[in-house]
Amino acid sequence: MSRILLCEDDHLIGTMVRLNLQQDGYEVDWRKTGEAAVEALGGARFDVILLDIGLPGISGIDVARTVRRQGVGTPILMLTARDDTESKVQALDSGADDYLSKPFDMAELLARVRAQIRRSQGSLEIASNAELRMGGARVDSERRALQTDDGVWHDLSDKELVLLQFLAKNPGRALSRADILEEVWGMDASPTERTVDNFIVRLRRWVEADPENPCHIVTVRGWGYRYEP
Repeated sequence: MSRILLCEDDHLIGTMVRLNLQQDGYEVDWRKTGEAAVEALGGARFDVILLDIGLPGISGIDVARTVRRQGVGTPILMLTARDDTESKVQALDSGADDYLSKPFDMAELLARVRAQIRRSQGSLEIASNAELRMGGARVDSERRALQTDDGVWHDLSDKELVLLQFLAKNPGRALSRADILEEVWGMDASPTERTVDNFIVRLRRWVEADPENPCHIVTVRGWGYRYEP
């Protein structure tokens, strides 16, 4: 049985989400503060984290950043009452893999949870013991982390790891943003092409000697990206 960590302070929303997840066959641990969510992740394994941005105490954004720094690679689906682009970008940049704006349809929430579990389990099957070298960086798939040329390790989210592996498996091939969205996020998720761009910007900071003038993860204007070993 898959286990879900739900962090939501609104009693009505939390009750409905937990009930529907349980009816769909999930075990749910419901926490109402960011501090409680971080504590739960320190002592148990979960398959998906449902994380509200607007929490009492530390925010959902800070929770995501904290657990990513701690090496937690569990998929994070951010629940937010804010539907503006800036808030979505902030959620993804904090380490979230997807977001869903309130009010949301429960069927869509359940579909996104299933998609995150499916993508996460699929990524674990991709050369889990392989080590990739990209530019000045070393990607350790088993450790789910990347080491930059200065020796510093950076933990990778599931989406970051799958994106790096997808690029590495297709050297010299121009990959469209649609190709990347389908491979990394799946067609049943609904990130935008801007999501791909934001992830690429972050990965370039680790892979490229000069992120402003990349020579390994290269932009193909009007199309997408190409990996040059």
